[in-house]
Amino acid sequence: MMQYGYTIWILLLPLLSFIVLGLAGMKMKHKVAGLIGTCSLGLVTLLSYITAFSYFTADRVEGVYQTIVPVNFTWLPLGNLHFDMGILLDPISVMMLIVISTVSFMVHIYSFGYMHGEKGFQRYYAFLSLFTMSMLGLVLATNIFQMYMFWELVGVSSYLLIGFYYPLKPAIAASKKAFIVTRFADMFFLIGILTFGYFTDSFSFSFAGQGTDILMGAGTTPFIPGNIDKALAAGGFILPTALVLMFIGGAGKSAMFPLHIWLPDAMEGPTPVSALIHAATMVVAGVFQIARMFPLWIQYAPEAMSIVVWVGVITAFYAAAVACAQSDIKRVLAFSTISQIAFMMVALGVCTEAITGHEHPGSVGYLAGMFHLFTHAMFKACLFLGAGCIIHAVHSNEMALMGGLRKYMPVTHITFLISCLAIAGIPFFSGFSSKDEIISACMNYSPVVGWIMTGIAAMTAFYMFRLYYGIFWGTENKEAHAHHTPHEAPLSMTIPLIVLSVITVGVGIYSTLAGFLGWGGSFGSFVTADGHDYTIHFDTQVALVSTIVALCSIALATYIYKGEQQPIADRLYKTFPKLHRAAYKRFYQDEIWQYVTHRIIFRCVSTPIAWFDRHIVDGTFNFMAWGANEAGESIRCWQSGDVRRYAVWFITGAVALTLILLCI
Repeated sequence: MMQYGYTIWILLLPLLSFIVLGLAGMKMKHKVAGLIGTCSLGLVTLLSYITAFSYFTADRVEGVYQTIVPVNFTWLPLGNLHFDMGILLDPISVMMLIVISTVSFMVHIYSFGYMHGEKGFQRYYAFLSLFTMSMLGLVLATNIFQMYMFWELVGVSSYLLIGFYYPLKPAIAASKKAFIVTRFADMFFLIGILTFGYFTDSFSFSFAGQGTDILMGAGTTPFIPGNIDKALAAGGFILPTALVLMFIGGAGKSAMFPLHIWLPDAMEGPTPVSALIHAATMVVAGVFQIARMFPLWIQYAPEAMSIVVWVGVITAFYAAAVACAQSDIKRVLAFSTISQIAFMMVALGVCTEAITGHEHPGSVGYLAGMFHLFTHAMFKACLFLGAGCIIHAVHSNEMALMGGLRKYMPVTHITFLISCLAIAGIPFFSGFSSKDEIISACMNYSPVVGWIMTGIAAMTAFYMFRLYYGIFWGTENKEAHAHHTPHEAPLSMTIPLIVLSVITVGVGIYSTLAGFLGWGGSFGSFVTADGHDYTIHFDTQVALVSTIVALCSIALATYIYKGEQQPIADRLYKTFPKLHRAAYKRFYQDEIWQYVTHRIIFRCVSTPIAWFDRHIVDGTFNFMAWGANEAGESIRCWQSGDVRRYAVWFITGAVALTLILLCI
C-alpha cells in the first residue's frame, strides 16, 4: 500500500549511515560520528513504531491482519526463477521491527558512554549500522533468497564487530570462529533454499496469501507462490528435506547444540555488541526463519518438527548446566541466551497443528515462542548492558573481583534484578508470561518434554541468581577495588537500562493480568502467524507449578550464594570437582570439535583428498602436458623450414600412397 512506502527508509537510513561513517567517519569527531549513527537509528525506531501502530490499528478482513508488500521488484530474473527484493509487512515482521529497532537504538545510546575514547569509535558505529540494516532486511524479506542475502550480511557484520579489537588475538580468533561455524551451517541453508526453489519453481514464501489478504503497493510485482504440487510429485521427502536443511542453517545462526561453540567466544567483542547479537539480531535469526517457514513445516513436514524439539531440549539443558559453573559474567549470559533461544525453538517445534486461533492447544507454542522472543530481547539486552556497566566499573568480567556492588551501583543493581526476575519467570515480569505459555505448550505436546523444560526453567532461575548474588552481594573484593572505587555508569549508559527494565515490567504486568483475567488485546496480536488476535490465558496448574519451582530455585541460590561466606558452594565443589570442571570447560565441546576437525576431518579426510588432488588429478594433467610437450619435441624437426626436406617427405608420402592404392 502507498501509505507504507516510507518503510523503505527503515532499510536505507542505516545503510546510508554505514556508508557515510565507513567512508568519512575517520575525518569526523567521535561525537559527530556517534550522533549520525544514533540519530539514523532513532529515525528508524520512530518509523518502526509508526508502522506498527498503523498496521495493528488498520481495518482487518474478517478479523485477520493483512499481509502488505509496499515494495517489491525483480532484481535478477533466471528463467522460471527470479530473485526479488522488497518489504513484507505481517504480524511477525512488524513485531521484529519493534524488537530490532528498540534494542539497537538503546545500544547506540549506551555506546556513547561505553565506547568513549576507544580507537575506532567511528568504525564501530558504522558496523553497528550495517548490523542493524542487515537484520532489518532479513525480517522484512519477501522471499527466501532475499532472507539468505541479508542472513549472510548479518554474518559479515558479526564478524566485523566481534573482531572489533583486532589487535587482540582472542578477538580475532573469536571472529573467525563465529564466521567459520556459521558459514558451515549456512551451506546447508543454501542447499535447502536451492532444493526448495528447484522443486517449487519459486523462492517466494509459498504460503503467502493462505489465510491472509495480500495488498500489493504501487510498482510491485505479484507473488509467485510456488508449485508445491511439483515438489510433492517428486517425492514426499523433498519439502521435509529442504526444511531440515534450512533448519541446520538456523541452528548455526541461533547457536543450537552442537553448533553453539562460536557464541561464548563472541564475548570478545564490545559488550554493547554482545547485547545486540544476543537480544535482537543474530541469534534470533534462526528462530525467525522457523517462524517464517512455519506453515510449510506444519503442513508438509510435521514429523520433522520433532527434530526441532529435541535439538532445542538438548541445547536448553546443556547451556543451563554450563551456565551454572561459569565465572565470567558475560559467558553466563551467553549460555543463558543459548538456553533461552532453545526455549523458543522448542516452543515452535511442539506445535502440532495449524494456527487458527487460541482454541487449538497445538498453536500455543508458536505464539509463546514469538512472545518469548520479544520479552527475552528486552530483559536480555538489559542484562548485557548492565554487565557492561559492571565491567566498566570494576574493569573485569570475573565474579571473583566483584561482590557488594549494590551500594556503589544502585541503578544497575535494580535494573539487573528486574531482568533476573523476568528471566526466572516470576509473575508480573515479562518472562513469566512467555515462559509459562511455552511450558504449557510443551505439556500439551508431551508431559516428558514439559517436565524437562520445567526443570531447565528452574536451572535458569538458579544460575541467574547465582550471578546476581555474586555481583551485587557476597564479599566485596576490597583489594581489587583499592585502586579504583566502583561507581555508577554515566547517564548515557543507565538510561537504556531504565528504559528496557520499564518495558520488562510494563509488559510483564500487562501480560500477567491478561493471562489470569483472560484478556485479549493488541499486544497478543504481535505474535500471531495468521493475523488473528491472541488471548493470553494461563494454565493455572502449570503457572502455579512453574512459579513455585522458580521461587524454590531462587531461594536455593540465595541460601548458597548470598552470604559473605559460601561454605555450601565450596563443599559442593570439593565433592564434585570433576563435574564442576567439566561444566566450567563447557563439557569439552571445544576440545571435541578440535579433535574431530584436526584428527579426523583434516587428517583422515582432507589429507587423503589433498594427496589424491596433488598426485592423481594434478599428476594426470601434468602427464598430459608432458606427453604433449614430448610429442612436439619429437616432431619438431619436421618443421625445420628446409624446402628440400619438405620435398623429400612429400615425394615419400606420395609414393607410399600410390603403392597402397595399387595394392588395393
